[in-house]
Amino acid sequence: MAKRSKKLAITLAFLVIFGLANKQCHCDVVQFIFGDSLSDVGNNNYLTKSLARAATPWYGIDFDNGMPNGRFCNGRTVADIVGDQMGLPRPPAFLDPSLDENLIFQSGVNFASGGGGILNETSSLFIQRFSLYKQIELFMGIQQFMRMKMGTEKANQFFAEAYYVVAMGSNDFINNYLLPVYADSWSYNGDTFIQYLISTLQDQLKMMHSLGARKLTFFGLGPMGCIPLQRWLTSSGSCQQSTNKLAKTFNQQAVNLMKDLSSSLPNATFRFGDAYDAFQDLINRPTVHGFNNSHAPCCSLGKIRPTLTCTPLSTLCKDRSQYVFWDEYHPTDKANELIANEIVKKLGLSNSTTNGTTNS
Repeated sequence: MAKRSKKLAITLAFLVIFGLANKQCHCDVVQFIFGDSLSDVGNNNYLTKSLARAATPWYGIDFDNGMPNGRFCNGRTVADIVGDQMGLPRPPAFLDPSLDENLIFQSGVNFASGGGGILNETSSLFIQRFSLYKQIELFMGIQQFMRMKMGTEKANQFFAEAYYVVAMGSNDFINNYLLPVYADSWSYNGDTFIQYLISTLQDQLKMMHSLGARKLTFFGLGPMGCIPLQRWLTSSGSCQQSTNKLAKTFNQQAVNLMKDLSSSLPNATFRFGDAYDAFQDLINRPTVHGFNNSHAPCCSLGKIRPTLTCTPLSTLCKDRSQYVFWDEYHPTDKANELIANEIVKKLGLSNSTTNGTTNS
């Protein structure tokens, strides 16, 4: 009788301990990415009416099997590389048909969309794209889905422990404010437009915090006035310094915003990922960094410019590793690696798991 009582006590103790442990979510730490074509990994390829898609050769030529995968690049995005160096899995596109609760739990989700902007009106000429507000709305749907699958308590813990990346803003200038077909271009001046952007971004990031985002990095803008398209629009072929000034002013205000939100929102660590100066130096002194061209796209229709996107009819440069820009807008894999390394260094993120130049 004593033996049976002892066995029963041990069994009950085991059940109690197991039950208490089971209430905790032993979650994988994943990331949720919000952004534009610099971070898109395939969402726009499923938006069949979108004019901003990376669905044709030669996109993806240096990634995995060399086929187009939705990245507006020959290889990896900056977000890919930063996540790799943090030891985080690469999240699939929200519209990826294989996305289910197991994949979300293991890898997170990438909501980035080519043409996406902080403002809903940005890139409306592209017809289909996800603005940041829309991406947050999609994230809310993912949260509801995971709560149904995991239970509210575990799901909330899962989302609170995740990393969040927001990489937005360039389209709000390139495909909105700087184009006179958009009302914003004549409704604001440079300063008031940036104030409008920052105010909108503040509301969006507060919303993300209310949804559980605690560790968030906002990737700042690069020297937009030096992308091949902007240089082509000048008579001299040089960078448009007025556009670069807009990027630098926006970045400074975004830095202040991250500081304000980190100090005012409970348990928030919102950081600014800055690579502007490093990217500018790469453009100004390409040979120092192992490049020989920082003004023209690797993928183009010869002397016919601008072609805006890389197409099957385009020709490629002889050595993709020597070019800073892949097309009229986007950097190459090698340039993205240098940009990502700068962000990792400035943020003090671990790079012990970096995969070097592995693209798969």
